[in-house]
Amino acid sequence: MIHQYKSNGYNIVLDVNSGSVHVVDELAYDIIALYENTPADDIVSAMIEKYKEKPEVTRQEILDTISDIETLKKEGTLFARDEFRALAGRVQEREPVLKALCLHVAHDCNMACKYCFAGKGKYKGQNQLMSLKTGKRALDYLISNSGNIKYLDVDFFGGEPLMNFEVVKKLVEYGRDLEAAHNKKFRFTLTTNGVLLDDEVIRFANREMSNVVLSLDGRREVNDRMRGRGTYDLVLPGFKRFAEKRGDREYYVRGTYTHFNTDFASDILHMADLGFDRLAMEPVVAPPTAEYALTEDDLPVLLSEYERLGAEMAERMKRGEGFTFYHFMIDLEGGPCIYKRVSGCGVGTEYMAVTPEGELYPCHQFVGNPDFILGNIYDGVKNRDLAEEFRKCNIYSRPECDGCFARLYCGGGCAANAFYSGGEIGGIYELGCILHRKRIEIAIMLKACQASLAGEGQTGGNSQAE
Repeated sequence: MIHQYKSNGYNIVLDVNSGSVHVVDELAYDIIALYENTPADDIVSAMIEKYKEKPEVTRQEILDTISDIETLKKEGTLFARDEFRALAGRVQEREPVLKALCLHVAHDCNMACKYCFAGKGKYKGQNQLMSLKTGKRALDYLISNSGNIKYLDVDFFGGEPLMNFEVVKKLVEYGRDLEAAHNKKFRFTLTTNGVLLDDEVIRFANREMSNVVLSLDGRREVNDRMRGRGTYDLVLPGFKRFAEKRGDREYYVRGTYTHFNTDFASDILHMADLGFDRLAMEPVVAPPTAEYALTEDDLPVLLSEYERLGAEMAERMKRGEGFTFYHFMIDLEGGPCIYKRVSGCGVGTEYMAVTPEGELYPCHQFVGNPDFILGNIYDGVKNRDLAEEFRKCNIYSRPECDGCFARLYCGGGCAANAFYSGGEIGGIYELGCILHRKRIEIAIMLKACQASLAGEGQTGGNSQAE
């Protein structure tokens, strides 16, 4: 299976099953489109007719290009077969190992974002803070169920986790004490809206946090419309101070775009111009009745915005002013192992969320829905049927994924988005799929641009950037 497209001046051919990316000239691009279903003599005739006004495209060059394509096919980097379907069954047979927890240390928030799936941090319940005892038990539970996995991920989440900062600090200290005894290493992450971000928090985060997520939606008027009047000016100084002191350690500024800012590329570029060089911007997932929900009518604008953003990022890259956009990050040489690509994010099996009371949910987006309680950190997973349902979710269990070129970069999409948009965790979120495919296209284009700047760009009919 191949996927061909043109983006920002590049002719790109993705071989889906091998993961090979070929950046080619016009002739090779046209021949590849015909190669699988057209006899060679007919391809030659078609190309001679198409390029008759270009004498430099000779019959011999056409034949040589066909030969190059045949070689790539034999090498398994073009028109490769799908060798991974059997892996889906093997993944399901393996006993899942817990690798990550999302600790809801605060079911409370000092903002009132209109699109918040957590309902102002309460998750359909009461304001609560996680106790130190519950947090310690959660870390113990993670270690006990992590098997031979050494690196364990813990995200301090909310609501607003800094409303329970003292417990966060003590849990990190407790985690560090556990590491040597159990041959484990915790990678802690903090997600914050920035209201309580002060110098003490910055010093602590820079010492202990592997990653920090800062919530900002972009331009002042966009941010304040959804997150509350005055919040842009309230949090921006702290975010700037944090980014300056963070150095080369991981962080990103994360926003959400809605029906009210379908020109979201302007928000991303605005944040880049503020000096933030690691950015993310997620499409809102909301009930279709919400005034800020994205609609099918928004799609043409959204897709063109990703194109615009990619083109601008390519230009900035050429000027040495590039920045990282989370959804355009793609590793074409290594990336996730094939088991991970086939099975997806591991929600409900490798990753779970823990509430202030110690309940276990498949992920943070299911918290508050009693139908999705897996168990608790004291008794473990009790709803085995539900856990098994999540384990079965993969790119081969979703028929809609069969013909999708992006499936090995997606893992089948988000189970929560599928559930809240269509009622089934094993389904898909169609609008999200369309946006994801566009993001993958732009991500590959930017890799082509990067290779070109490094002197590895277009070199002929079968040039390749893998």
